[in-house]
Amino acid sequence: MIWQNLDLTLPGLRGHYLRGDFSPPELVGYLRQKAASFGHKNIWISQLSDQQLEPWLARLAEASVEDLPLYGVPFAVKDNIDLAGVATTAACEKFAYVPGHSAVVIEQLLAAGCIPMGKTNMDQFATGLAGTRSPEPWGPCRNAFDDNYISGGSSSGSAVAVALGLVSFALGTDTAGSGRVPAAMNNIVGMKPTLGLLSCRGVVPACRSLDTVSIFALTPADCGRVFEQAAGFDQADAYTRRNPFANGPRVRGIAAGDLKLGVPALQQLEFFGDSQTQEVFEAALRQWQALGATLVEVNFAPFLEAASLLYQGPWVAERYLATRDLMERDPSAIHPAVRQVIEPGADYSALECFAAAYRLRQLKLLADAELARVDLLVTPSLARQYRVRELLEEPIELNSRLGYYTNFMNLLDYCALALPAGFTERGLPSGITLVADKFHDQQLLAWGGRWQQQLALPLGNTGMAYRTDSLPVFGASDRVAMVVCGAHLDGLALNWQLRERGARLLESTVSAPRYRLYALPDGRRPAMVRCPSDGLAIEVEVWSVPTTELGSFVAAIPPPLGIGKVELTDGRWESGFICDGYGLEGATDISEFGSWRAWLQR
Repeated sequence: MIWQNLDLTLPGLRGHYLRGDFSPPELVGYLRQKAASFGHKNIWISQLSDQQLEPWLARLAEASVEDLPLYGVPFAVKDNIDLAGVATTAACEKFAYVPGHSAVVIEQLLAAGCIPMGKTNMDQFATGLAGTRSPEPWGPCRNAFDDNYISGGSSSGSAVAVALGLVSFALGTDTAGSGRVPAAMNNIVGMKPTLGLLSCRGVVPACRSLDTVSIFALTPADCGRVFEQAAGFDQADAYTRRNPFANGPRVRGIAAGDLKLGVPALQQLEFFGDSQTQEVFEAALRQWQALGATLVEVNFAPFLEAASLLYQGPWVAERYLATRDLMERDPSAIHPAVRQVIEPGADYSALECFAAAYRLRQLKLLADAELARVDLLVTPSLARQYRVRELLEEPIELNSRLGYYTNFMNLLDYCALALPAGFTERGLPSGITLVADKFHDQQLLAWGGRWQQQLALPLGNTGMAYRTDSLPVFGASDRVAMVVCGAHLDGLALNWQLRERGARLLESTVSAPRYRLYALPDGRRPAMVRCPSDGLAIEVEVWSVPTTELGSFVAAIPPPLGIGKVELTDGRWESGFICDGYGLEGATDISEFGSWRAWLQR
């Protein structure tokens, strides 16, 4: 449960719940009182009344802590996500409507026992990364540390509410960086899940093909707990996707071991003159090296070019489509800066759309190749901090700079985790973002946990520090060596089953000269069989697999293959793939090739 966050909003909350002398209504009252002291931050568009909260509080009164995985956990909702009976405005009064049903992710969190505290301020129609594009009566949201500075957006109020301890977590959305930029600016964690793992049914679209619900919390572990409850396939959402891996706590805990960490080439890093933000990032790289990470320079050019397509290409047409009725009926109702971004979307031709789509596919091949060279990529979460007045005076150019390290993410189908990285001399927080290929969300959370444990920074602006004993560490003793000889080899068809589980390639070697290699009748898998009398040495790889992942990996192996002990050329015996004798019926002996890879390339 998210007790460590709840402890921040009210000391000893877990103990009070378990003893029964503290109730959810008392928590709600306390948080409302606390929120009232931050009225000048412009965090909320609406806060729920007693009458609106009554159904959820009544349900909690009939349940117990043990009944619900997120019993009594308070959260905030970005105001482009539907909450039944509460107006959805997307920060535009003339767009507002009252939904009859909650968004799917909200329904799942409510079913888990969460308490919705209110709808948060945002850049109108989720178009912006500053938090300043919210018109009256709400106005720009203010940074959790300094009212003169922007909060980041578009999920501005959600991030600030978490940073100030007004809720345990908050939902935002992230199309261009809206779940990461405000996290960095307010010293919290921002999770941008793989596209489609969280349903967007009941979410006002920005770019429907690129939108995802995002999660703000004080720790990666808490992001993971929310993610586990909120994720799931939604048959009624055309953009939802089935996760090939379980959504449960597959990598619960803090990662350990070696890490090959990609970093943009020095000449491709950009801080727009903000040397303090640059210093925080450089210090973060040194921290990763202290953790044992090997830094690998990657070519960031394809990522940057892909990022440019989001607002300088035809994907702006999606934003126009999402607001078309209001744009054509009453354009004056839309914030001037938002209108300036969206209006050109009506002018793109089908020819331009296809040309951009073709170029994006080329860029993805290049970016994927760079990402494949490393375990994870790390970038700054933002290039620099700006004051509110600066964004009000120059709303377009400065806002675009905020997306320098974020705009490529959904176009390239990656997942990301924004993490606090320290403070500038101005006393403002800055952050880094870990990047991985789609469906590697849990891997990011595990490494984020290790990072946060290493730095032990303050959590948000709550006055509390990270508790280093909060999660177990999965180290070398929690891993097992696994010998593979076929489709699980690095770069082949099933290698993703190892990498997604946090496995790492230890070595490429050969077996003892006592094996024969067969191509099974299906033509897709080999079988390595021990034959002491006429065996050969077969090329294999040894991978290190977390023991927490071993069960699910073994369970997915179809017959006639299984796991046993394999002898390597140096005399070691390690766990690896073996084959039942019946499986060789109709199989082809390919031992002369010496490896499955050579057989495929024959």
